[in-house]
Amino acid sequence: MIPLPRVLRLLPFGLLLAAALPAAVEETVTTITSDGEAQMISTDKETTITFQTNVVVIGTNLRLTCDYLQVVVLRTGDPTATIGHPDKFRSLLATGNVHLVQGDREAACGRAEVLPAQNQIVLTDSPVIVDHDQNTRIAGEKITLLRGQRQVFVEKPRLSGPPMKDPGYDKENKAADTPPAPKAP
Repeated sequence: MIPLPRVLRLLPFGLLLAAALPAAVEETVTTITSDGEAQMISTDKETTITFQTNVVVIGTNLRLTCDYLQVVVLRTGDPTATIGHPDKFRSLLATGNVHLVQGDREAACGRAEVLPAQNQIVLTDSPVIVDHDQNTRIAGEKITLLRGQRQVFVEKPRLSGPPMKDPGYDKENKAADTPPAPKAP
């Protein structure tokens, strides 16, 4: 176990977060801070970094807060080195009071998992996504977002959106409310 400083900068982490963003957004260095401890454990092929207590991630068009964050990075270079060279992300797991803000969109849940190889983000534990620009809200037991496919899968969905015009009976225009008579055979 290697204690890490309170602030850790990971340039490749920005690449992971950018994977979930539109291509037009300029990438920036990602900063992770925590009021607690950070721990890094490496094997020959990957490094797992965990952060605890009031974790804040600031990155490309993204702000993430949570109680616990685990980042798994595939590594290259000398397999015997204590801290290997991070190559690409295998996964990111945020738990406990997870709150993500990206532009006009916000998501809140108890658990968020980012899986870059599958191009998906999975939100569980009472997930809710709000798009303030579109005036929409999506909630469910599990929300899976597929990057680049404009697809969202929601288990047991609860959706709300902008108001729609009253489709009810119009007392002033009865003809508009009367369906056409069926045609004779």
